[in-house]
Amino acid sequence: MEKDMQYGSDYKIIPATSIGSGIGIQVLPDLYSHTIQIVNFVLVGEPGTSDFVLVDAGMPGSAEEMISVCEERFGTDSRPKAILLTHGHFDHVGAIIKLVKHWDVPVYAHELEMPFLTGQQSYPEPDSSVEGGMVAKMSPLFPNEPIQLGSHVEKLPADGTVPQLPEFRWIHTPGHAPGHVSFFREKDRALIAGDAFVTVKQESLYKVITQEQEISGPPRYLTTDWEAAKKSVETLAGLHPSVAVTGHGLPMTGELLEESLGRLVKDFDQIAIPDYGRYVDKNIH
Repeated sequence: MEKDMQYGSDYKIIPATSIGSGIGIQVLPDLYSHTIQIVNFVLVGEPGTSDFVLVDAGMPGSAEEMISVCEERFGTDSRPKAILLTHGHFDHVGAIIKLVKHWDVPVYAHELEMPFLTGQQSYPEPDSSVEGGMVAKMSPLFPNEPIQLGSHVEKLPADGTVPQLPEFRWIHTPGHAPGHVSFFREKDRALIAGDAFVTVKQESLYKVITQEQEISGPPRYLTTDWEAAKKSVETLAGLHPSVAVTGHGLPMTGELLEESLGRLVKDFDQIAIPDYGRYVDKNIH
């Protein structure tokens, strides 16, 4: 597969024939990214064991495929120890109600995401007027209403530790959402970045379909605080990750990741911040 050259030969691509409609990429022995439609979810854990965690919960209607992927990788009737959320936008929690009912496992998210996960508050409406492509224009069709997880969702520990993943720590990376978090493992500098930055220009339908790799800021049509988003990217770049799995786009690693993140930090205003849009504060430029 030609795309393998874009992110290095260390990755193992697992074709869709065995695990459904998406494409799976084994990024590290215990780090696996799977794409369904326009978004990725992540599995952390050694294959064949019962000790794994799911990060994010995909698009609405994807629960059966996600369960199938987990069983393919970890065994029949396997279930994660927990579900971790980078944030609560519809494409990251689309299957979570069905997954929680099926697995009966706890969900963890930042405390600032709790209103959106417990039925209390809707996200701001997507901005179809923002500079971008067809996906941005389609964004009014995307749901922004809260979901109701009730007592199934818990706050991430205030000390930065990650339940069921002792080697990781969570980092508050707001901007795209108030309680957006990323997960980082120091020993190999593995980063699960969610939508703090992505590796495809998510506003462009063509690039979403082709998965053309291009580091970008958070998806524009749902980002409401660009000053915070810029600081979050600076924070993550300062970690010097060796590999990054993002919410949209292919994983990125090595020199390409280092150079791309450095360029994003240096030219964030030009690369990431749209020239116009409902949530664009011109004072940041």
